[in-house]
Amino acid sequence: MALYLIRRVINYLILTAVATSLAYLLASVGLNPAQPEQQRHPRPPQIVIDHLLDRWGANPHVPLIERVWVWFSNILFHGDFGISVQNQPVVTLLTTRAGVSLQLLLIGSIIGAILGVVLGVWGAVRQYKPSDQIVTYASFVIYATPVIVMAILLMVLATGFNQAVGTQIITFSGQYSADAPAAFWPQLGDRLVHLLLPTTVLILTSAASYSRYQRNAMLDVLGADYIRTARAKGRTRNSALIRHGVRVALIPMSTFFAYSFGTLVTGSTLLEIIFSWHGMGEQAIQSIQQNDINGVAGATFFVAILILCSSTLSEVLYAALDPRVRR
Repeated sequence: MALYLIRRVINYLILTAVATSLAYLLASVGLNPAQPEQQRHPRPPQIVIDHLLDRWGANPHVPLIERVWVWFSNILFHGDFGISVQNQPVVTLLTTRAGVSLQLLLIGSIIGAILGVVLGVWGAVRQYKPSDQIVTYASFVIYATPVIVMAILLMVLATGFNQAVGTQIITFSGQYSADAPAAFWPQLGDRLVHLLLPTTVLILTSAASYSRYQRNAMLDVLGADYIRTARAKGRTRNSALIRHGVRVALIPMSTFFAYSFGTLVTGSTLLEIIFSWHGMGEQAIQSIQQNDINGVAGATFFVAILILCSSTLSEVLYAALDPRVRR
């Protein structure tokens, strides 16, 4: 199994390098970092603009292939992603903002996946009963609602709740309050309150999609021969379903987890902007707006690493659920 995982991780690392390099290449072709300087009044001398472009590794007078090679070599041998148009190392931006985004993504993806799987299994076992119908309709409504609409609705409900109780219980702007206490527990409580609404949106959207796929996967195994064989050997229905049915139904979900994580990253990007969280999603949008080639490549690298980690985790789950792939 270790050799299998090593091969998969190597493949994902190669894909990460290719995706990040393509992002840098496309950004170099489509973005013009010199545009803000050229539009200034008075316009800086050309030698100043050329100096900035050289500092950013974006001088159009240097062949594109040479720029890509220098940029990739700096990452490979020095861990240097270059300088952003804000004249800050991109590595600093990555380390500062990555933690902010991971708070949303990790909590939302883990809780959403677990909740979705449980609801999917529950719906399949109780097919067409009122509980299954409620989960089905709720999932379709949530799945069809854009993330931005759901976030605004929760903000409106939270505002109404605060007005009803007469105090600010739910705070949803920013990652923490400016006047938050310095003590550990009060500060932790303040951050959890700010985390409540954006995380709830991610959990709901993730659980809605997982529940639909898990329900269908579970329905496929309910009438399988091995379930009837387990029942014939004396196992109760619940024991046979949990021990044999759920395990088999989880195998396709392990693959779905890796691909759905990319959608979750997109949703978190919008949530960071709506709830004023200064994470990698906001950084990616700002990099495009500011014609920041290195910033766009750095944001792509962050997303690629997340997909790599989620794909590796899905491979581990797949191998744990299906012994055949360990050979």
